[in-house]
Amino acid sequence: MRHWLLLPIYVITLSLISFAVISAQEQPTQEELLENRMNYYLQFENELVPWYHLAAVDQFERNIQQVRNDIPNKDGIIALQFTNDYWVGTLNPNKEDTSPLSIAFFAGKGLDGNGDDYADPSDDEDVLFTMATFLSGYGSEEEDFSLALWDYYKREETVNQITTIANLYKHFETLDLDEHAFPIPIKHNYSYQGTWGAKRGWGGRRIHEGTDLFASYGVPVQSTSYGVIETLGWNEYGGWRIGIRDIHNTYHYFAHLAYFNKDLKEGDIVEPKTIIGYVGNSGYGKKGTSGKFPPHLHYGMYKDNGRTEWAFDPYPSLRLWERQDRNTDR
Repeated sequence: MRHWLLLPIYVITLSLISFAVISAQEQPTQEELLENRMNYYLQFENELVPWYHLAAVDQFERNIQQVRNDIPNKDGIIALQFTNDYWVGTLNPNKEDTSPLSIAFFAGKGLDGNGDDYADPSDDEDVLFTMATFLSGYGSEEEDFSLALWDYYKREETVNQITTIANLYKHFETLDLDEHAFPIPIKHNYSYQGTWGAKRGWGGRRIHEGTDLFASYGVPVQSTSYGVIETLGWNEYGGWRIGIRDIHNTYHYFAHLAYFNKDLKEGDIVEPKTIIGYVGNSGYGKKGTSGKFPPHLHYGMYKDNGRTEWAFDPYPSLRLWERQDRNTDR
């Protein structure tokens, strides 16, 4: 009798395991996801709008959805989404309208991208076709793309973010740009700990927005990501410093350098482990000031959410990248 009582539990357990296995099998790998995403971009690019422009806008939308509570995360392969008023028309009484005819009547911008006679804002093909059509109306030059972005987002920093992402996709000809590296080659001697939020006094009361990595003067400093050099030069706090922007709206800040890689300039594209400069002790004064503290690299990370930019603790990322680099070099 006891065995008969256990049988339903066994069946339920087996069913749950089978469901979990099937669900895991249905989830695409990251490689498959990027391949499917690229196929969409290639499907809707045209003579005026290259795939990397569509990809950059979509990636920017994905980035801000991950860090803002006022924007829903869109399900599907494509993250791009539009407001109801933009899609169906401000005066349209039906905010859930998917009829291309009535949407057009009310001056909505939503379009049918796959010929199913529906303009569905949750359909990946419809939203990509709508964005491609919008961008096409401005022309094929880079300045046309920037103007289109300005008219759509009305924010200069957003225009810069998206054009940076587009330039990276164009240069590397891939969406797979998530690799990272520890900022100091791990063969060198260095030390660091979590110093986020520590008090700093020079230049007024403030907190430490980053992690200090102590190493000998002249030790190489390398890029932690794929990115575009956004700033390169002197800052009275950070001394000789470099700022690199990646495809995730993250700004990577390297400060107190002794000197830069002389082959680099603002606007250049780098990748993980590109040598960008060398550990020093510059900063806390007018241009050229150095020696006010031991040699170290100040590394900071800043995130832009489409409205503002804020600093966040880089220590967890540094620990992860350090571990990955050590495993790779074994």
